[in-house]
Amino acid sequence: MSDWVIRLIEQSGYLGVGFLMFLETIFPPIPSEVIMPVAGVAAGQGKLSYGLVVASGTAGAMLGNIVWYLAARALGVDRLRPIVCRWGRWLTITWPELMRAELWFRKNGTFFVFLGRLLPTVRSLVSVPAGLLKMRFATFVLASTLGTAGWTALLAGAGYKLGESYRDIDQVIGPASNAILAVLAIGYVHRLWTHRNIDPATGTVERD
Repeated sequence: MSDWVIRLIEQSGYLGVGFLMFLETIFPPIPSEVIMPVAGVAAGQGKLSYGLVVASGTAGAMLGNIVWYLAARALGVDRLRPIVCRWGRWLTITWPELMRAELWFRKNGTFFVFLGRLLPTVRSLVSVPAGLLKMRFATFVLASTLGTAGWTALLAGAGYKLGESYRDIDQVIGPASNAILAVLAIGYVHRLWTHRNIDPATGTVERD
């Protein structure tokens, strides 16, 4: 995949960086951990400007973030109620928990979105709860842009400094991503067990 990314960035420059980061946000298996370091290497070689690499990467990712936010907002949390009531045990969430999450998000959503943009694996998913829980659009864009810019600057800066050794970045980010996935998987299994006897519609324990 990295060879294809290299060729596209060499041929399309900043437009290619932005396009790839947009795809990465929409289709996470295309990793920013490859895209931005490759663009950073090009900046280090003088082929591109580091500042414009970060700006184009951030812009592309933000376009994808906004697409996910608007799609989730159009769905809305109220339309989730039949899904939660029917599949809540597998989703490991109840309707009362979702209502409490909405209240929590109103108070802490800005920090949640900003921090989420800086975490591998999680960063592509942050737009969905923000949209579902109707976070203010301007706040979403501000927090997302700051977090996304930080992430793209970090990866591009690593490529800029490491040069052709940018693949070493994966030795750090790869294990971090795997650790986050492991934590999410363990958390899901735990919640699946604890929610096995809970009515998703009411949040109360069902008696046998």
